[in-house]
Amino acid sequence: MSGAVYAGPLETSVGRLDIERVAEGLREPWSLAFLPDGGFLVTERDGRLTRFRSDGAAIEIGGVPEVWAGGQGGLFDILVPRDFATSGEVLLSFARPQGRGAGTAVAAARLGPDRLDGLRIIWEMPAGSSGRRHFGGRLVEAPDGAIFLTIGERGAFDPAQDLDMLHGKIVRITRDGRAAPGNPFPDRAGGVIWSYGHRNPQGLAFDEGGRLWASEHGARGGDEVNLIEKGANYGWPEIAYGRHYSGLKIGRGTSAPEMEQPKHYWDPSIAPSGHMIYSGKLWPGWRGNHFVGSLKFDYIARLDPEAGWAEEALKADETARVRDIREAPDGTIWFLSVDRGAVYRIRPE
Repeated sequence: MSGAVYAGPLETSVGRLDIERVAEGLREPWSLAFLPDGGFLVTERDGRLTRFRSDGAAIEIGGVPEVWAGGQGGLFDILVPRDFATSGEVLLSFARPQGRGAGTAVAAARLGPDRLDGLRIIWEMPAGSSGRRHFGGRLVEAPDGAIFLTIGERGAFDPAQDLDMLHGKIVRITRDGRAAPGNPFPDRAGGVIWSYGHRNPQGLAFDEGGRLWASEHGARGGDEVNLIEKGANYGWPEIAYGRHYSGLKIGRGTSAPEMEQPKHYWDPSIAPSGHMIYSGKLWPGWRGNHFVGSLKFDYIARLDPEAGWAEEALKADETARVRDIREAPDGTIWFLSVDRGAVYRIRPE
């Protein structure tokens, strides 16, 4: 069901705001994307893609690729590229069945009224992983049109440091799935790697200056916000600001030569998912602030990098397991609640 319904107030540093429920009845929603006609798309982890039209109609879209919906796998992100008005094309990330296992993959297709047409797999991890966790799966389009995709280390630890494997990497590809020109390791793992040493990046966003940021899961403590640089090593599992779930120390400690430090980290872990950097359109004081959803503590973290990454917790009954967060074209802030099975919008009171 779709259609805006007042859900409740949200007390914030800029005053009281309203939360509206825009859609409900979803089963573990994962990603949200806006369409130029005023509608929007939502993915659900079990493999469902729904188009919500501006008139309130909800249409389940056929032709979605087969997904492996075991463990943490399933249908992940939906990306509407900037040229959608002319190309009609969308991109999807998902866990693709690969024999006895599954790998993170990206598909492209034209979005029709009620189905995906001409679906093709443009990129996928080489077969061979059998783990049920840490798929990554977040997509974002760069200012130059390249596509960035996060890939978790699948719970395998050491491959995140191995440039001949794609576990624990952020990759950069073209719209047809080739290695994008200028990638830093052209002779390793198909030339697609942009950065490495990641555990499980679940949020990815560009700021207004064109810099790429990621939020990723640590283990027991040590969730991170990282500024993603070309060719940089983010340390996992050599360094971390947390411990293994057993309580044992991870790697060499919190720092090591030639490994990047996070700009912000959480201890205890909040399980970050979804990452948006706000334009300031409706709330100028929030311009450049980072908004990150928490799957563990049921809130949206607002982080101000100009104030030493000071954090405000935006919390209400509706912010239960926030999986994705986006800024709409009109400047309102939208988010997905897994526990509520709903899409919500934050707007001025």
